[in-house]
Amino acid sequence: MASEGFQFKQFYIAHDRCAMKVGTDGVLLGCWAITPPYPSPQGRGIRILDVGTGSGLIARMLMQRFPEAEVEGIDIDEAAVEQARGNGVNAYLSSLQEWPNHKPQITNHKYDLIVSNPPYFQNSLKNPDKGRELARHTDTLSYKELLYHSARLLSEHGRLAIILPAEAEQEIRALAAQHSLYLTRSTRVYSKETKPARRVLLLFEKSDYRDTDISIAEDSLVLEDGKGGRSAAYQEITKDFYL
Repeated sequence: MASEGFQFKQFYIAHDRCAMKVGTDGVLLGCWAITPPYPSPQGRGIRILDVGTGSGLIARMLMQRFPEAEVEGIDIDEAAVEQARGNGVNAYLSSLQEWPNHKPQITNHKYDLIVSNPPYFQNSLKNPDKGRELARHTDTLSYKELLYHSARLLSEHGRLAIILPAEAEQEIRALAAQHSLYLTRSTRVYSKETKPARRVLLLFEKSDYRDTDISIAEDSLVLEDGKGGRSAAYQEITKDFYL
């Protein structure tokens, strides 16, 4: 991967000004995230928000997958926002907690899908690189805040798709239920078959039916084959993006 950016089949992502570069987590989430039925029940186009958009990678992937959707990205890093805009994303300098105060002309802006590859280091040493520290630590966006504000911004039956360390799954599920966000899909991600799961992809749906049994589609994804290359399953999920 070049230090300046990464070439996908249909677009190029520059990431030289971003703290966090194009990586497997973002690519997986962009491939895996699912929107509600299109068009939405309200008769408008699907709206998607990428929280912590960085270079705009996930937003660009979703723009490719759902070309008629309205996709926006937000980030608290000004350099990242400028880079995302240069990569063709409608990106805004804002935290999730303040959004959409930066767009006062919109009074009822709800999203059908919110995606986030959120900060996840909660108790580790801070990185001397301030940009990477902001991007990687939960100080600026805790899991509790992510779920609360996602629920606030989601449309009826809207969805939240996130990728997290596997060990955070139970905490996230418990917090999500407090905000009427219920898990409908879970994919545990393994680097190799012989190693523990390193990440988990989670899809929540906003709903008021607390007492209804909700079926959860659960599966797994192994990234490497026995020879250290991309597994067949990984190649299949990324085939529309990787060269």
